[in-house]
Amino acid sequence: MPVVNRIADFASDMTAWRQHLHTIPELGLECYQTAAFVAERLREFGVDELHEGVAKTGIVAIINGQGAGPTFGLRADMDGLPIHEETGVPYASTHEGKMHACGHDGHTTMLLGAAKYLAETRNFSGRVALLFQPAEEDGAGGKVMVCEGVMDRFNIEQVYALHNAPGLEFGRFHTTPGPIMAAADRFTINLTGKGGHAARPHESIDPVVAACAIVQSLQTIVSRNTDPKAQLVISTTQIHTGTTDNVIPEDVFINGTVRTFDKEVQAMVVRRMQTIVDGHAASYELTADLEFQFGYPPTVNDAAKAKFAAIVAQEVAGEAGVDEAFPPVMGAEDFSYMLEARPGAYLMLGQGEGAGLHHPKYNFNDEIAPVGASFFARLVEQAQPVAVS
Repeated sequence: MPVVNRIADFASDMTAWRQHLHTIPELGLECYQTAAFVAERLREFGVDELHEGVAKTGIVAIINGQGAGPTFGLRADMDGLPIHEETGVPYASTHEGKMHACGHDGHTTMLLGAAKYLAETRNFSGRVALLFQPAEEDGAGGKVMVCEGVMDRFNIEQVYALHNAPGLEFGRFHTTPGPIMAAADRFTINLTGKGGHAARPHESIDPVVAACAIVQSLQTIVSRNTDPKAQLVISTTQIHTGTTDNVIPEDVFINGTVRTFDKEVQAMVVRRMQTIVDGHAASYELTADLEFQFGYPPTVNDAAKAKFAAIVAQEVAGEAGVDEAFPPVMGAEDFSYMLEARPGAYLMLGQGEGAGLHHPKYNFNDEIAPVGASFFARLVEQAQPVAVS
């Protein structure tokens, strides 16, 4: 695999960076230790500008190339997850109840590797903006950065990101034009009936029976209201009620997620969900409140940028090492906000077999870090080559 030789030279440094970051996972916008480590490395590399405190703990680093040209954006997420680690590795999390269970430590390392190489070689025109983003998992750090004006402030014209993919072939890139990840919304339904003794149900208004009916009816939105060719997931993930076996409770809390790619499908889900909740409330003679919370929008690749990214990936992984028609997945990603603001592309990078994302035994495969860093570096060099005089 033709990893950039200079990046291969400091692969062991990248492993050390990644494993250190793995010991200090932080959540949401509170990535203080992570950001401090990243900033220290970037200063060592000699970046031209270092902007800290973006989206609270995010960083934007600027590296100038040779001569005038546009600004090219590369993004890596930095935050971890509220999961107790079970990997047993010697560099396991030292922050109780937190771990890098999604590989953001690896993403940050890949972008640091590209930063070191680009700052040394500067074999490109214009500028590259390195976006180290907090709060991808929860808090929409990508949206915060966009709302703080990062794209306009640094004149970023296009933007790219990578995500590791356990279970996919090691070193193989996957992308697609158009949607690659779904919108992620959440819903909450609160039912209020009339509590009472379980032996005298006729004296109560039982919200548990209504809750069961509602949860089952929500699945008809997928099976009977949606074109089978359209992708939709509705998952009820929480039902909380009751305190003991002989009391009919007064309240039920229902919670879940909705995943879509199409805004019309999304709007239909909201409409049908409201109809179902209202209808069951009337049928069971209780009160019901539906709250639908819109979350991350779909992650949509610009077709031309996805094609360009695939061509660059072929330089690193070979023609057979790139899948340009990757089936969209129902997970979500707040890089979607950056792709709404600027054209670009999002890619998956296979890291071989191992525990899946968000699993307590997941661990990033350090061997793919030079592959991802090489891809980032070659993206910049290919998109903005040095002008020949």
